Amino acid sequence: MPMDYSCSMTEVRRPLGRPVLGVCLVVLAFLAGCNAPKDDLMQFDRHIAQADLRAACRFAESKIGKSRTPRNEDLLWTLQRAAIERARTPRDYALSTEYFDRAEEMLKHFDRKNRMGDVVGGVVASDNLAPYMGEEYDGIMVNTYKALNFMAQGKMDLARVEFNRATERQRRATEKFSAEIRKLNDQMQRGDGNMKIARAGAESDEVRQRLARAYPELNSFAAYPDFVNPFTNYLAAVYYNLMNEPQKAEYELRAVRGMVDDNPYVAEELDLARQSSAGRNSLDGSVWVIFENGLGPVREEFRLDIPLAIVTDRIKYVGIALPRIRLRGAPCPYLDITADGRTHRTAVVADMDRIVQTEFKKDYPAILTRAIVSATGKAALQYILQDSVENRDPRAAAVASWLMAGYSMFSTAADVRIWTTLPKNFQIARFAIPTDRTLSVVGPGVAPLKVRIPECRNAVVHIKIMTRNSPPVYDVMTF
Repeated sequence: MPMDYSCSMTEVRRPLGRPVLGVCLVVLAFLAGCNAPKDDLMQFDRHIAQADLRAACRFAESKIGKSRTPRNEDLLWTLQRAAIERARTPRDYALSTEYFDRAEEMLKHFDRKNRMGDVVGGVVASDNLAPYMGEEYDGIMVNTYKALNFMAQGKMDLARVEFNRATERQRRATEKFSAEIRKLNDQMQRGDGNMKIARAGAESDEVRQRLARAYPELNSFAAYPDFVNPFTNYLAAVYYNLMNEPQKAEYELRAVRGMVDDNPYVAEELDLARQSSAGRNSLDGSVWVIFENGLGPVREEFRLDIPLAIVTDRIKYVGIALPRIRLRGAPCPYLDITADGRTHRTAVVADMDRIVQTEFKKDYPAILTRAIVSATGKAALQYILQDSVENRDPRAAAVASWLMAGYSMFSTAADVRIWTTLPKNFQIARFAIPTDRTLSVVGPGVAPLKVRIPECRNAVVHIKIMTRNSPPVYDVMTF
């Protein structure tokens, strides 16, 4: 049944004529390129796939604006740039931390903005025209990577600060998400007709069924607890063991054990940490291996036709574009590390695919609602524009209607922005430092690697493999 928009049309009854059509053409031409972020990410990812990290760095740098206030994709490309500095040979931890510092300042800026802002956002355009403000896991990983950078540089006091910040981010994330949901519901309750239509559409059984058919994986995500990254907790436990604080290590390992109950190293370390807390044992003489494997997920766009309250032959196009998660393969499933004649196989301690999916699924109701609000507003504009011109100039009305249909199609684009240089998963192994202080590392499709452990009390070996084309990058941290 058609929606009555007569009250909205009172201000547009005057002839629109050629000037308005000209403006429509300009707007249409502008919006033809409104999903440039997708093209930029594809080009950047091609550099990564070709293991050309120098080109990836240059590309990311070219996308970061010079303004003091973050705009567009400044935060996204600052995250990408910081991560690449940790993946190159030699690694530049200081420069990586400098970019992560910038990213953290941007996250703080957007946190302040979000507390005062509108959850629904722009109705007529698309999410791509809003700045990339980051996900909760982005902020947690910023502090986690900074902590790892400082550990590699021997700046243990600064690493402690970053672990505290990461833990606080994880604690606040659930509260922040709940507040955003309350704000969204409040805006929908007191919103205009488009918002009420959007809410009815987002909550309708028909829309849910269509979404389930188009994106069945959404409801099968294996989620972690709210916004918690097990790798952050595990790395904090390693840090506290290195600092001879077994009680704190035990606390972190209990949290990891609750999320990753099938990892034998976590179970063993938790038992040893309990013994160490009681003064019966020590983890001295250990080497921890951290393996960053592959690349995390990307977002891709799919389109969905939805039933709206506006049904009329005057409207040529009504639809929404939504993002979905696409997982990427890993360069190898595991690493085998031989030390003193024994082989230790790495095991997953944190699956970044699951972490991203957990937050993505919780964000989806708001994403869907914004898409329907936008589609409803554009459909109303089509109706109003054609109705206001038709009685005076039927040919101009037809042109205007098709231009607005084109506007709707070109400006309907899913937000596919995502930090693509995060790993697919983090894997770990822990064992005693071998007597010959040499590790032999192999893996399916990975060239054999020899890692020498210098004289030290404990060591952390960090290995990163991004793609099948990229060679392993490793570093040895001694303590």
